[in-house]
Amino acid sequence: MIMLTNSLSAQNTFYKNILPGSWLGKLSTNGIDLRLVFNLNLTHRDSLEATLDSPDQGAKNIPMGKVISDDKKLTIKAPALLGEYNGTVTSDTTIDGTWTQRGQSYIVNLKKLRTAFSINRPQEPKPPFPYTSEEVTFANNKFNIKLAGSLTMPPGPGPFKAVIMITGSGPQNRNEELMGHKPFLVIADYLSRNSIAVLRFDDRGVGKSQGSYAEATTADLATDAEAAFEFLKNDPKINQREIGFVGHSEGGLIAPIVAASRSDVGFIVSLAGPGVTGQQIIIRQLQDIGRLSGEKENDIKESAETNKKLFAILRKEKDNKKAEIKMLARYREILEKKKTSKEDTEKAVDQLKMTFGANEYTWLRYFIMTDPSIYWKKVKCPVLALDGEKDLQVAANENLPTIEKALKSSGNNSSKTVKMTGLNHLFQHCKTGLPSEYGTIEETFSPEALKIISDWILAL
Repeated sequence: MIMLTNSLSAQNTFYKNILPGSWLGKLSTNGIDLRLVFNLNLTHRDSLEATLDSPDQGAKNIPMGKVISDDKKLTIKAPALLGEYNGTVTSDTTIDGTWTQRGQSYIVNLKKLRTAFSINRPQEPKPPFPYTSEEVTFANNKFNIKLAGSLTMPPGPGPFKAVIMITGSGPQNRNEELMGHKPFLVIADYLSRNSIAVLRFDDRGVGKSQGSYAEATTADLATDAEAAFEFLKNDPKINQREIGFVGHSEGGLIAPIVAASRSDVGFIVSLAGPGVTGQQIIIRQLQDIGRLSGEKENDIKESAETNKKLFAILRKEKDNKKAEIKMLARYREILEKKKTSKEDTEKAVDQLKMTFGANEYTWLRYFIMTDPSIYWKKVKCPVLALDGEKDLQVAANENLPTIEKALKSSGNNSSKTVKMTGLNHLFQHCKTGLPSEYGTIEETFSPEALKIISDWILAL
């Protein structure tokens, strides 16, 4: 009886005193580290309930399912995410375990936090603000959708110079929120403090904006930016001749697509925008990140060749479902030729389908085939193109010279390109430039870059 009582007491202490709290872990995938925080709370019925935070993705309090604890084993079900965490408590403050989601498993070891997890973002603006911020909506009549955003307006009667901010690849909100950062909020705050109006909006299908992002090409998204441009042209407090675009990454391709067909665009600021085709960007990105992550040169070369073969199928086959079947079959063939085990082959094929399945092909096909220089050659307005020297996603030494050459070839001499020392793709001061650093860096956007952008616009 004494042994049984002691055993129950130890289990009770473990369950009530050790497990409750916040547990921090790191999931590494595709060169990016994502922090996960499991919050375990003891209910009044002495059972555990859990929520999940993914701070680097801006997600908080995601409800988890059943929590099972038995003999230092912990299972947290996540039915909404099609996932599950399984761990072993190795001490009062550590759990070693695995996160499984959609058939993929990742090692995620947890450490108990003394206090609730928080991210320090010192640049994030806090009230009171010396400008007004208004919720606005505007229509894209070509797609019959309404888009929602925020318009920050400097004090005074105006008319003011204005910028429209365009996000990078993937569905993002008006702040371009990622890895716990809100770069567009920081930029908008800085510019509006310096007498420049700023319109930033949720991508279609995100936040308060209508439409479907998954079905949109870069050219489709350009019509959203153009709709924003038309909206500002009807605002009496905006200088109609000085409305421009600030586009980040893919947004730096959308901007010249719009400006190439309009003579009334006032200016473009391209932040890590592409100058070469999407295929070149993706291949170079994989190579640069792979080398810096310690991958073997032969593996990097094989990966590049594999991607080229898969892209060739996508270029030729316009039916997305047929393209997916052909690409997955070709990928399986490549892996089998390398004598990859059957289990690893199926995992890799499933991962490819999950990462870039048929739903992504419409966007991806357009992106890999489009040559941005065609549009840059048609841009007549002033252009400021910035890129970080340590950008591993849109390489500065490949894209900036191409943009500059395209602009000058058509006689646009009112352009300026700047490669900024020590900055990554998000324009943060960094050590390596790897995407895995983005969330761990407290700085959201380089103060030097902010000043260059603002000074250049104001001097036009």
